Amino acid sequence: MKENTRYWYAVYTRPRWEKKVATLLEEKGIVHYCPLNKVVKQWSDRKKTVLEPLFKSYVFVQVEEKHKWELMNVSGILNYVYYMGKPARIRDSEIETVKKFLNEFTSVQVVESIAGKNARVKIRQGALMNYHGILLEVHGKKASVQIESMGVQLIAVFDKHNLEVLGEK
Repeated sequence: MKENTRYWYAVYTRPRWEKKVATLLEEKGIVHYCPLNKVVKQWSDRKKTVLEPLFKSYVFVQVEEKHKWELMNVSGILNYVYYMGKPARIRDSEIETVKKFLNEFTSVQVVESIAGKNARVKIRQGALMNYHGILLEVHGKKASVQIESMGVQLIAVFDKHNLEVLGEK
């Protein structure tokens, strides 16, 4: 393992501080990612598209192993997300999947993963081409597909003709 290797980690933030923490990390020159979701908000007199954090109270940071504890001095960061007693490392591919997903879709929902015996599918077209997921529902020509990433489901609606059902293995 190289001494200066950078890893992605998820940090807990104070509630509704995700954007503030991202700004503070930016000012300190720390590589970070705060996924923002475009959501249409309805008020009595207008509609407006706003950017909301996709993962409430989480920001992703990329730091060297030896410097990761210095992040605890950043205002708004409460702790790391732990897995098996250590700050959980997140694969670069997981971060890239979320980025691609948000570039392709708006009003994305994040829900906890649930076990199910639904059909496994492969997406045949678009930014998520060749990704595998689980078919949740079909409504006419549209299908809801769950794509696993970081222990949560990213759900989007696809044209069902762009899905290929995979055989059981």
